[in-house]
Amino acid sequence: MTQPTQQEIHLANRPKGLPTMETFDFVDRPMPSINENEVLVRTLYVSVDPYMRGRMQDVKSYIPPFKLHEVIVGGVVGQVIESNSDSFKPGDFVVGNLNWAEYTAAAEKDIRKIDPAAAPITAHLGILGMTGLTAYFGLLDIGKPQAGETVAVSGAAGAVGSVVGQIAKMKGAKIIGIAGSQEKIDYLKNDLGFDEAVNYKKDSFRDDLKAAAADGIDIYFDNVGGEVTDAVFELLNNHARIALCGAISGYNKTEKDLGPRPHSAMIKTSALMKGFTVGDYSADFSTAGAELGKWLSEGKLQYEETIVNGFEKIPEAFLGLFEGINLGKQLVKVADPVKIEQ
Repeated sequence: MTQPTQQEIHLANRPKGLPTMETFDFVDRPMPSINENEVLVRTLYVSVDPYMRGRMQDVKSYIPPFKLHEVIVGGVVGQVIESNSDSFKPGDFVVGNLNWAEYTAAAEKDIRKIDPAAAPITAHLGILGMTGLTAYFGLLDIGKPQAGETVAVSGAAGAVGSVVGQIAKMKGAKIIGIAGSQEKIDYLKNDLGFDEAVNYKKDSFRDDLKAAAADGIDIYFDNVGGEVTDAVFELLNNHARIALCGAISGYNKTEKDLGPRPHSAMIKTSALMKGFTVGDYSADFSTAGAELGKWLSEGKLQYEETIVNGFEKIPEAFLGLFEGINLGKQLVKVADPVKIEQ
């Protein structure tokens, strides 16, 4: 009898510059079997995230690189189909860092049960997951916004940036969003209540940013780096705080990313700049997640998702991140839940 198979996506090569479809390899593999304290998870939604680009390089970082010719791992919401765990039963919805595969044999310690009645299951890959937590800790711990201060955020219409702006507004700050299209500018101002939003792709960007930040910038939450950040540094106020979350503008450069040095601006303003990853705050995830969930249920937070359909679309969705085509969180829907008789 032929054993059932399923598909996985492997890293085919280490890209130089922008990854291409040839960076990924679709591989047929036998359906995984589960051992003690494991469950079989059917993939429903996959998250694609900019940080994964760094893991395609064989360099030292805060997280190990993906291995060549092995399955890629990322944020997944799925449904338990079989269980050898006392903590999970078939039909449970779970979230975790799982394989880019149609099915994963997951250890119980690597997944967390989620309640589909409390919030849409996709929210656990975005506003109630890694991206929401990243916004929460980077802004509140490093930025420490106070009422009346001015907060600027790059990549403001993305999954992290959009949450940063909304939390800053709750704290009484003025929020300036930096994004790359008129659609995103309109979304930030009309839907999320940003005070100002500027398009970094316009020739007038520096002048527009200066006008929007007439009183200077007290907090900068950086998802982009590059020339956008160079422009922000010219507008820092005394004792400004800069949270370095991402630098997507340089992820695919083949040469060293050079630009104006920030030293003079930081010395003159006594500014603080700190890089971070959400993993730095893992001990406080439960507390932060509960507060994000409360704000969401009270209608104080909104979020958008860009969802494409089909397991085969995962690489395409990932590559689209570097073109800025997504509004909010970029997800791929792989399958619908199945009805499981208890």
